[in-house]
Amino acid sequence: MKTGAATHASQFPWTDRAFQLLALLIISMAMLVLFTLIANIFLDGINRLNFSFLTSFPSRFANKAGIYSAWVGSAYLMILTGIFSVPLGVGAAIYLEEYAPKNRFTRIIELNIANLAGVPSVIYGLLGLQLFVRYAHLERSLISGALTMSLLILPIIIIASREAVKAIPKSIREAALALGATKSQVVFSQVLPVALPGIMTGCILAFSRAIGEAAPLITLGALTYIPFLPDGLLSPFTVLPIQAFNWISRPQEAFHENAAAAIMVLM
Repeated sequence: MKTGAATHASQFPWTDRAFQLLALLIISMAMLVLFTLIANIFLDGINRLNFSFLTSFPSRFANKAGIYSAWVGSAYLMILTGIFSVPLGVGAAIYLEEYAPKNRFTRIIELNIANLAGVPSVIYGLLGLQLFVRYAHLERSLISGALTMSLLILPIIIIASREAVKAIPKSIREAALALGATKSQVVFSQVLPVALPGIMTGCILAFSRAIGEAAPLITLGALTYIPFLPDGLLSPFTVLPIQAFNWISRPQEAFHENAAAAIMVLM
């Protein structure tokens, strides 16, 4: 049997080699495009990236404009999004993996969570506009943006956290239960600490998506020109992607350099 399998594999050695070369070519092209874009952004924005740019508010004059309100708004938005999404996402993942019965209802929930992870971000913007701005009367505020972003990244956090919890060997659970630990003690003292690196990786990926999103916040009604810092949860706000979008849409080349510098800060 081994001789026959080896002979069969040796008859088509060129197909494996061709596939490897094709995969290498595709990866090389993708990396080349990525590095070209990064280099282009770096060359355009490096001259504008200084301390004054980071501490100045937006302005009609490109040489005086900065991203102070934008990066502070992004920081506030991510902190609030983390407060809302991480406990809910990790808690939902633990419940679905450790406590929920394996029946048709939970399978439907799992299917919907997987589908929601692939929904375009602008749909979440429309949902946030209707649910938080109009129905809850939170207006176009910082908390509305944070809640909308939480909806956007919750499926990603739940899926990543479930996979991290699922990867923990059953022997750890069984050993703890054999020593007399309760179910909650097993989950929070044994399973969760071991799964924490995988959960944190999923959260980082989710926040990486959220911090670069502009479409849901534009749909929500976040402003493009904010010459002040947010002073509360109901305060208007802007973020770095919206500020960069505002500058790149202007015809003046100087504003394009500002947009490139803002993208460098965002990355």
